[in-house]
Amino acid sequence: MTAAQRRRAVEHLKDRRFSERRACRLVGFSRSAIWSPLKGRDDAGLRERLKTLAEQYPRYGYPTLHDMLRAAGHVMNHKRTYRIYREEGLQVRTKRRKKLTRPRVPMLVPDKVNQRWSMDFVSDQLANGRRFRVLNVVDDYSRECVLQIVDTSISGQRVARALDQLNRPLPKTIVVDNGLPAESSLFAQESPMTAALAIRC
Repeated sequence: MTAAQRRRAVEHLKDRRFSERRACRLVGFSRSAIWSPLKGRDDAGLRERLKTLAEQYPRYGYPTLHDMLRAAGHVMNHKRTYRIYREEGLQVRTKRRKKLTRPRVPMLVPDKVNQRWSMDFVSDQLANGRRFRVLNVVDDYSRECVLQIVDTSISGQRVARALDQLNRPLPKTIVVDNGLPAESSLFAQESPMTAALAIRC
C-alpha cells in the first residue's frame, strides 16, 4: 500500500468517526505524515526522456532504461522509473513460442488376441533401499500378462531376447509409454524376429 493510499484510508476512517490516532494505528501510518504537506514532483522531463529512449531502443526493458537515465543524472530511484514506465505502457512485448501441433491418430481397438500388446515399466525398492524395475507386457484384447521381467536393470537387448523366447506369435503392434527409456524403443532392432514389430508411443 502506497503512502497516498494509506492517507486516503486514514481519511476514510476519520469520516467513520474514528479518531486520528486510532485511524493511523489501524492503517500503520505516521501521524506526522498526515500533517506534512504533500510535495509535488514534476515528472514531465523524465517522462519525455524515458519515452524517447524507449522509442530509440525498443528492445530494452525498464532496468536498462533506468541505468541510462541514472547515468545521465535524470533519476536515482528505480521505483520512480518503473512507475512512469508502467504509466506510459512502455513494456516490451515478448513473442510467445508457437506450440508444435501434431495430429492425433486415433488408436484402433483390437478385436482379437495377439493383435496389439502394451508395454510399461513400474519401479519400487527393497527394504535395503536397492531399487528394482518390473516390465509388464499385456495383451490389450484379453488383458493377459504375456511377459513380466523383474530386475535391477532391463536393457532393450534383454527385452528383445525375452520376446523371442515366448512360445506364441508376436503381435503386429506394441504400444509403449512415452516415459520409457530410449533403449526400450529400440529393442526391435536387436533381433530379426522383433524387427518386424511396429512400435507405437
